[in-house]
Amino acid sequence: MSANGQTQNPVPTYTKKDFESGVDPRWCPGCGDFSIINQVQKAMPNVGVARENIVFISGIGCSSRFPYYMNNYGMHTLHGRAPSFASGLKVSRPELMVWVITGDGDALAIGGNHFIHTMRRNLDLKVLMFNNRIYGLTKGQVSPTSLLGQKTKTTPHGSPDYPFNAPALALGAGATFVARSIDVEGAHMGGVIAAAAAHKGSTFVEVFQNCPVFNDGAYTFLTDKAVKTEAILRMEAGKPLLFGKDNKKGIRFDGQKAELQVVTLGEDGVTEKDILIHDPTRADPTIAFMMANLSDRAGFPTPIGIFRDVRKPTADEMTWEMIGATKAKKGERSLVKFLSDADTWQVK
Repeated sequence: MSANGQTQNPVPTYTKKDFESGVDPRWCPGCGDFSIINQVQKAMPNVGVARENIVFISGIGCSSRFPYYMNNYGMHTLHGRAPSFASGLKVSRPELMVWVITGDGDALAIGGNHFIHTMRRNLDLKVLMFNNRIYGLTKGQVSPTSLLGQKTKTTPHGSPDYPFNAPALALGAGATFVARSIDVEGAHMGGVIAAAAAHKGSTFVEVFQNCPVFNDGAYTFLTDKAVKTEAILRMEAGKPLLFGKDNKKGIRFDGQKAELQVVTLGEDGVTEKDILIHDPTRADPTIAFMMANLSDRAGFPTPIGIFRDVRKPTADEMTWEMIGATKAKKGERSLVKFLSDADTWQVK
């Protein structure tokens, strides 16, 4: 029985093909969106939810074509407003698994206010943001995640704006699950999506995604084979934060300075015991916030994986608890009686 009293049937056995709509995706050859949808379709058969109870809601942008290519319910909505549509659906139908598919412009520019309040409220929504650091659908304008100095159609001499750090923004807004992956890291992304699906609460996953037409090579500083071992820090729960060739470098927390540091094993007496153990379940998000900001600091690697994963009562859960308590106290009320109660009056 679901929170709103509807009976749920046993979940059928699915395969990836069951979630493919048969509509050929209209993305440019080489676009990272293909990798993302492939991993989502691989993950869906294992989420334990009937296909008709899974919904993908999108705004406007290249990423927002996503619902057309999924063989389940979906909505292609307004620019930046997908979280609002999703919020209404989740509160009214809490048994549904609701995903929001968005891009960096859709989510963080026109949709910025909707995004932060969705994270703050801790609704059980799963926001999957494709971050290519550019407006792709509208042909290459600067976006909220475009780098300082980046030349685009609207900043031909370089952007004078500092970019949003999306995971840090989500953490600051109160998200209970925050993660990051990269389009070319298929297996890693699949694991992150599976963890996001299992989480109850405001869920944000950033995927670094290449736009081969308007911002090609945006993430080669991470993904190029010659640099990736030094440039990427893979966060795994319960394991030390090690990276670099042969995992000889690590992240240490300096308690006196209250900051994270890059150290090398074997230098200055540093051993693996000095390395910070990753724990995304910490109630206090301070360390998660510090980790999210590592990618903005020179000399530090860019973390991928799960920054935070904590369980708190969700807004939809608490809403239905209040509805249940009110019904138990006051009984069922007809809509007609509700609309004509003591708070109404006649104008003569």
